[in-house]
Amino acid sequence: MPASSNPSTPALWQRVASLLLAFALIAGLFTFAFSTVGYRWNWSGVWVYRALFLKGWLVTLLLSAISLVASCLIGLVLALLRRARFLPLKYLARIYIETIRGTPLLVQLLIFYYVVAHSFAIENRYVVGVLTLSVFSGAYISEVIRSGIESVGQSQLDSARAIGLTTRQTYRYVIFPQAIRQILPPLAGQFASLIKDSSLLSIIGINEFALSAQNVSSYTYSNFESYLPLAVGYLVLTLPISLWTQSLEQRNRFET
Repeated sequence: MPASSNPSTPALWQRVASLLLAFALIAGLFTFAFSTVGYRWNWSGVWVYRALFLKGWLVTLLLSAISLVASCLIGLVLALLRRARFLPLKYLARIYIETIRGTPLLVQLLIFYYVVAHSFAIENRYVVGVLTLSVFSGAYISEVIRSGIESVGQSQLDSARAIGLTTRQTYRYVIFPQAIRQILPPLAGQFASLIKDSSLLSIIGINEFALSAQNVSSYTYSNFESYLPLAVGYLVLTLPISLWTQSLEQRNRFET
């Protein structure tokens, strides 16, 4: 039976009360910590640059959205290449995935922007940033998709061949409908990671959210007041994805 219909599930009021209590404990901890250091807040000085924060947040939102779509396409292609029978393509995909996952995104941004983009005469740093994020995240997404595909039992693939389905029909009607339920939760988690990784785009001079906070901090000398809105802004972007992930996990969880 689905876990959501379990009679042992706490009532709504109990979950709300527990959530408020947890928030109160965390808020109390940080309030006490800041009170001990005697920090003097300067929110009025940071408020003057609210338009800069908003512009950076919108840039981060746009770049992340484009990168999410592109990385999914790259990940799907790589996952299929990993299962290809043509060995050069299979090994090429594997080398790509292992190289990208084994090296820091910071190094990849520098190489793509100052070396690869220069060799192909790509001068737009926003294009380079999106491509680099997509290439980086696509390597991780490909493994998520591949694990979902390989979770489908061999007996079902044999049955699909026995009734005359082509490879394309097998993927469309047998593999993908079952794999998608397995890959959605980790895929959503990777989406949240991609949004946070976009903060590194400031390294190549992209005026995104993190760079905006860094600039405001240098203007006002108010570090906490500049970076706390940064944390809240990223939380606004990633929290819906995290909640969606938990919803999918609950929907796909069954008691044994």
